[in-house]
Amino acid sequence: MMSQQASEESDDISRTSLARQLSAAMEGKSFSELSAVTFDHRGAALVGSVFLETLKRCGYALSDFDAVGALTSAAVPIVDSIVHAAASMGGALDAFVMDFVFPSIKGPSIDGKRVILIDSWLGEKSYIQTSSLVTLRNGNELGLDFGVIAKEGATVIAIATLIGSRRQFMGAGKVDAGDDGARKFEIETVNPATQEHAAIPFVMVYDEDSLRAGSNPCTDGDDASTPHAGRSNVERNDAAATDAQEINARDSAR
Repeated sequence: MMSQQASEESDDISRTSLARQLSAAMEGKSFSELSAVTFDHRGAALVGSVFLETLKRCGYALSDFDAVGALTSAAVPIVDSIVHAAASMGGALDAFVMDFVFPSIKGPSIDGKRVILIDSWLGEKSYIQTSSLVTLRNGNELGLDFGVIAKEGATVIAIATLIGSRRQFMGAGKVDAGDDGARKFEIETVNPATQEHAAIPFVMVYDEDSLRAGSNPCTDGDDASTPHAGRSNVERNDAAATDAQEINARDSAR
């Protein structure tokens, strides 16, 4: 049986490897759906486990939610990876995708279930207004309404994204640093039917600025959005070099 230390080291290696792939996919782009990573066999294998580990660090164990929902088509491979990663850990999660044509969802029923809504990249420059569920307004402040989810009888307990913008929340009184160093954010939501406002927890696996900085060490503690948290500079640099070589080799082969 893997010791806790060995498990943490494995999680950290996975986080760093995925960060390298995401950084390569982001290079030279203001926004990406990250399909070069989420549909890649190695990226897909990492996304689910890293996502679940981040949720755990932010207080969401597998027993705390029943389903994960893709806010956009870019998040479909992500929720699929999460479902498979949960199954490998003995969990039983369902997945669904938002359908705004009817509006409804595609997937198994979520009636009575606790759900976490997932996207690939939610930040200051995310181009996600193709979804009627997600709007950026008031200076790029993220607001969400949950009319579709409420209609389906489910409860949203959190929103999570593979890449987010920590800068969007700093100085806004919406940041709560837990004892484990994991950053907990909140976003304002509104139910379009009742106009009821609520604050919903928001989790990001990686911070956009940290990813764009490459292998720079974290300057803010072991943050859940930081890919190199808990590692020495030598370990960070070695992992970054190895991952960069693998990505370059893959890209050359294509």
